[in-house]
Amino acid sequence: MDIYKTKRSWIILNQLILGAGFAAIAFSLHTSKSIQYSLAFFWLVAFSSATHDIAADGFYMLGLDTHNQAFFVGIRSMFYRFAMILGQGILVMLVGYLQTHTPSFLSSFAINAGQSMQAAWISIFVLLALLYFVFAIYHGFLLPKPEQDRNKVVAPADLVKEFWQTIVLFFKKKNILLIICFLLIYRLGEAQLLKLAAPFFLDAKNSGGLGLTTWQVGFVYGTVGVIALMVGGFLGGLAGAKGGLKKWIWWMFLAINIPHVLYILLAFIQPDSFLVINCFVALEQFGYGFGFSAYMMYMLYIADGEYKTAHYAIATGFMALSMMLPGLVSGYIQQFLGYKLFFIWILITMIPGYFIVRMLPIDANFGKEKTGSV
Repeated sequence: MDIYKTKRSWIILNQLILGAGFAAIAFSLHTSKSIQYSLAFFWLVAFSSATHDIAADGFYMLGLDTHNQAFFVGIRSMFYRFAMILGQGILVMLVGYLQTHTPSFLSSFAINAGQSMQAAWISIFVLLALLYFVFAIYHGFLLPKPEQDRNKVVAPADLVKEFWQTIVLFFKKKNILLIICFLLIYRLGEAQLLKLAAPFFLDAKNSGGLGLTTWQVGFVYGTVGVIALMVGGFLGGLAGAKGGLKKWIWWMFLAINIPHVLYILLAFIQPDSFLVINCFVALEQFGYGFGFSAYMMYMLYIADGEYKTAHYAIATGFMALSMMLPGLVSGYIQQFLGYKLFFIWILITMIPGYFIVRMLPIDANFGKEKTGSV
């Protein structure tokens, strides 16, 4: 992607592929081999989606200066959450509605009542296909064309060499071991908490949990928590754009870790008040949203250079690894310690991150608005 074509062209191309992929899924669901065909097209959609994300991240860095990158980092996170709610919530709810209220235009897909679910999913995938075709046309006309967004002329024989060069240069960055440690450890506590929050809410009080219902957990974590997370991320982006990453990274590190004290209190007190639980979770998620802004800005900071798109993609790989590895063992740790000691353990795991953040060399001007800029 850093070698061929522009990030703008990759974005539009992958939106067209996504539209075609969703259309293919829709039409494959009515065939005798729907599972095999739909899985193949889902693979295409997943691959194109990941490619689109990389292109969009690269375009974001090329189209904006560092101040605006910092300013919009919280807004990006907020719209990502909106997309998750739309894809995993609203569209699924719409499928349920269409299943029980099959419109006349879907009747040809639903031969009998047992196929109403199939017809509903077909309609959703057709809708997604149309949306992505519209997105591609819209962006084809309105996306800007940054001067830096241009392809690199590379002979086919040098393609493999150039590909490995992008990876080698990332691991040759100054302080690369410190960078990797930051990417893996900054969210160590949150990575463990994320896997055990829902079981903690659902488990009975005599098992150390809060004894909430599934509906209550969905409301507190999927509604109140998401709203607080988005607000925290938005304000984090504003703060980073105002004072720069170096000024705010320490406070953001505290914001993502200190609120874990609230889970310790919940585990010891086990309040009956649903309002209190909502307030505690909102504060913790607000801190996470605010603190995660520093992580996003730091990835932009270390990706800067000749291959910023590829290097940002590598950083996001470490970001995913930072959530996956602690999550794999967090359940075993909780079973061994119990909820009370587990949440205390989570708070203690901020200590390595404290020393790493203190050692990070960061340009004091990164993220700040340049004097005289409009």
